[in-house]
Amino acid sequence: MIRPEWIPAAVFAVLGVRSLVHWLRHPLTSDVRRDQVLFALFVLGRAGLWFALAGLFLLYGTVDAEGRAFAEEAGELRWYLAILAVPSALQFVTAFLLGRDRGPEG
Repeated sequence: MIRPEWIPAAVFAVLGVRSLVHWLRHPLTSDVRRDQVLFALFVLGRAGLWFALAGLFLLYGTVDAEGRAFAEEAGELRWYLAILAVPSALQFVTAFLLGRDRGPEG
């Protein structure tokens, strides 16, 4: 029997693969090594967020408790919010740094 949490987990995993394929098909035109590293981190953060969301649903799918016990057992997974925050912050910071105008010399 398929648990209902596995369906969004599969959807988010497919979106992560799609995001990787999409961004890797659009290479950065800059030859500056800094931009190449920032773009690689941007792609990692972008796809990593989808995979982290898939992992969240997979973790909730492993919880077998019901009712109040579910709230207590699922509440122990709050540490996973940090895992969601890392690719989000990585994507935000790298997009900001890539979008900055560095003037004619950079």
